[in-house]
Amino acid sequence: MAEAERIIGTPDIPEAAGAEPEQADEHAKDAAAERPRGKRRIAVLFGVAAFAYALDLISKMIVVAKLEHHPPIEIIGDWLKFEAIRNAGAAFGFGEAFTVIFTVIAAAVIVVIARLARKLYSLPWAIALGLLLGGALGNLTDRIFRSPGVFEGAVVDFIAPKHFAVFNLADSAIVCGGILIVLLSFRGLDPDGTVHKD
Repeated sequence: MAEAERIIGTPDIPEAAGAEPEQADEHAKDAAAERPRGKRRIAVLFGVAAFAYALDLISKMIVVAKLEHHPPIEIIGDWLKFEAIRNAGAAFGFGEAFTVIFTVIAAAVIVVIARLARKLYSLPWAIALGLLLGGALGNLTDRIFRSPGVFEGAVVDFIAPKHFAVFNLADSAIVCGGILIVLLSFRGLDPDGTVHKD
């Protein structure tokens, strides 16, 4: 019986070992207080990630089919244009000599987020990590499947504001997710839903 309780995770109750009922109640309350409250937010994380990834993938397919090798399309005069370029570097065109390194970093980010998902109880954190995951997957897909080769592929960028680097929706998701994480950290909110004050 004790082995079965251990396997299914039933907490040990002192009453079974001859403890007073009051002590058993107190032990049960302490155990409940230690458990995170609320539902896990894994579904939100992966839902946001899937939406961000799909939006990025579809936009890049349209850009490659309709905009590549064509003149830029002006959206707001010359302040914002859609212009298809291939970027071998990191977000916003930085570090083109380190394509493989950026590919490994993106893969590592995905692994870390997947591990964090096990203790995720905070809705804002789920949204932030979902944006990061979707953006990382979007650009990683380009690096794996686009030319010039596996893990060296150039990312498709197309959003071109005036006096700024050209970027894509995956970059936007990564930046928004990163900003949200910084704000949550300043507020002291942890991924498990607890709030700490330094």
